[in-house]
Amino acid sequence: MPRVQRLLEELSNAHGPSGSEGQVRVIVQRELFPIADELESDGLGSLIARLGPRNGSPTIMLAAHMDEVGLMVRYVTPEGFVKFLGLGGMLDQALINQRWVIATRKGMVNGVTGIKTTHVVPLEARSQLFRREQMFIDVGAASKEDAEERLGIRPGDPIAPDSRFMLLNDSKLYAGKAWDDRAGVGLMIEVLRNLRERAGHGTVYAAATVQEEVGLRGAHTSTFKVHPDIGINFESGVAGDYPGTNQDEAQEKIGAGPGLFLHDSSMLPNLKLRDFVLDVAKELEIPVQFNVIAGYGQDGSEIQRSYGGTPVINLTVPTRYLHSHTSVISRNDFDRAVRLATEVIRRLDAATVERIRRFE
Repeated sequence: MPRVQRLLEELSNAHGPSGSEGQVRVIVQRELFPIADELESDGLGSLIARLGPRNGSPTIMLAAHMDEVGLMVRYVTPEGFVKFLGLGGMLDQALINQRWVIATRKGMVNGVTGIKTTHVVPLEARSQLFRREQMFIDVGAASKEDAEERLGIRPGDPIAPDSRFMLLNDSKLYAGKAWDDRAGVGLMIEVLRNLRERAGHGTVYAAATVQEEVGLRGAHTSTFKVHPDIGINFESGVAGDYPGTNQDEAQEKIGAGPGLFLHDSSMLPNLKLRDFVLDVAKELEIPVQFNVIAGYGQDGSEIQRSYGGTPVINLTVPTRYLHSHTSVISRNDFDRAVRLATEVIRRLDAATVERIRRFE
């Protein structure tokens, strides 16, 4: 299997709900250790790699979050069923009758969100939406004691979707869980690998952040360790190229190139930095898409409002079916995003960054 595909598969399959990113951190640390000049962690568990001298100019911060949307054990019922709390935004209808993996003190435990059989649901209730408060996870336990003692389940244990990576029928499309934001993490790793071979200017910090899905927390703490002059956040984009969505909701299409966010609920990008990226993309003949959406929040906003303000953009790999058990990305988009980000960073010298930062 090609190296990049193997890396993306491993990242997608890793168990890493918000606050429990350990499996992902191990992969990122393994990949970045031979590349970076220094690796360190912040107090929340974000992993920060430095490439270049400690006091280089400019200081460029890259970010991508390791955590995925998931659940947390709230309590176990007397009958041994697990009640849960959501970690990050998942639609209630995306939770029902799905398989899950709970990380416990005794290892990984499999479970499934149960659903009433249609045979016993009254006709008038069959079209109603199940709310998550009505749901539970069946772990095959005989009782609360059995779930807690034999399986090791405790309140607070993290729960991730049980969904495995696959090629979508031998196409260039990759299906798997957690592309938000393992696609961004893989992108950041590959960019740093390219820069190791032929560096740009100043110093590059790459932050694999934690707890993005529950409040952009790792981006906040890691930014204050880096103190960047400029930032690029790598994310999964919101594709709108399938039935049931339209251009008023999302504009990206998978396979049509990397995306740039121009608006989300957390950030407006620096337009001079946007224009610089577009000039590089034009030079390299890389198509770039735009997304203007009402919702969404991302780590770039925490970089942007640090230390009196920092120019930031959000560069994305367009993704279908975000925040569900299985999402879809295009390898072509990923590769183009790697090339574009690499060449943008190589061109960000001190004078260019100062021009972007200056308001006249």
